[in-house]
Amino acid sequence: MTKTVLIADDEPNILISLEYLMKREGYRVVVAHDGQEACELIEREHPDMVLLDVMMPKKTGFDVCHEIRANAAFKTMPILLLTAKGRDTDVAKGLALGANDYMTKPFSTKELAQKVRDLLEAAA
Repeated sequence: MTKTVLIADDEPNILISLEYLMKREGYRVVVAHDGQEACELIEREHPDMVLLDVMMPKKTGFDVCHEIRANAAFKTMPILLLTAKGRDTDVAKGLALGANDYMTKPFSTKELAQKVRDLLEAAA
């Protein structure tokens, strides 16, 4: 069965490239343009994994991560935070809020694809 990956990012060019990459890897893709839309789509679509930008309008990736982990239905869903904020404190905050992993922009698409595969396998 095809895995679904939700991508949440407010930057159109990043969203398009991530969507292309995930579809090329064989995933069904759902996209959100801000944190609020991400939360609504997660509730409706129940994706297998979420790629979250940290700095988004309406709700940050940190807010979305916190909300996902507060819902028992999504406790084990892998969350990968993607952000330009690469300071140790930002990484620690994301992981403390329940993210499974963290990648700073710019990132290697090959490395991202591998990380997504690894997180989905670990969750299965």
